[in-house]
Amino acid sequence: MKREEIKVCILRVGGTNCDAETQTAFEALGAQAQVLHVNDVVKRGNLLEYNALVFPGGFSYGDYVRAGAIWAKWLMAKLGKEMKAFVEEGRPILGICNGFQVLVEAGLLPAFDGIASYPEAALATNYPPGYNCRWVYIKHENHGKCIFTRKIPKGKVLRIPVAHSEGRFLFPKEKEQKCLERLYENDQLVFRYCGKNGEYANGKFPTNPNGSFHDIVGICNPAGTVFGLMPHPERAFYWWQQPDWTRQTLMPQYGDGKLIFESLLEYLEKKF
Repeated sequence: MKREEIKVCILRVGGTNCDAETQTAFEALGAQAQVLHVNDVVKRGNLLEYNALVFPGGFSYGDYVRAGAIWAKWLMAKLGKEMKAFVEEGRPILGICNGFQVLVEAGLLPAFDGIASYPEAALATNYPPGYNCRWVYIKHENHGKCIFTRKIPKGKVLRIPVAHSEGRFLFPKEKEQKCLERLYENDQLVFRYCGKNGEYANGKFPTNPNGSFHDIVGICNPAGTVFGLMPHPERAFYWWQQPDWTRQTLMPQYGDGKLIFESLLEYLEKKF
């Protein structure tokens, strides 16, 4: 598939944000990207016309129950068959921040044994509590399973911003170690919070901005085609989005977020 033929669907609902920035990132790399309200997709029945699907950040439906829960249940009730087909056909699904919360609530992540009928993990209230918006460092942990990070060497440290109130990744306490072992065994662990030089946060604030278990930033499904992360790569796409760009003597054209979008598109170019 040629780059210009790739069609990316960026879904939105009330409370979504960063959909325009996400669209800009894909278009800057030569792909087609369309922002659609989920009601339009249901009405048209055209989700499978797209090669990739993105759930952007924001506060869908006000996060009135818990972050991502309302959208996730609505999504699987209305588009469950299409979502299953997307996964089975190896079409990439990316969830950023609120989108990651949606994928977890919908059972699409971690999906150890396929799409789950109930959440297998949670993205709980930050610890310390409160909305946290800052630039963080994250370390790439994947060995190659995740198609969204194939252009990123293992162990590379990226700088990307977070902006959330419920980003603390957790497994049920009684299953915590077993689930962590499965993440490693399946190569589903993708990023962990770290310091500038790659040292793990070990749960310490603000290096770990939300108290996530095992400093987990993002995970993928066993096939590596569904990926969720709390930081916003679309906010770290261009060099001028970085907070200290005016103090830099040598600044590359792009930020670290570009690597995630580029990896996704290269996967589609080779697979389809």
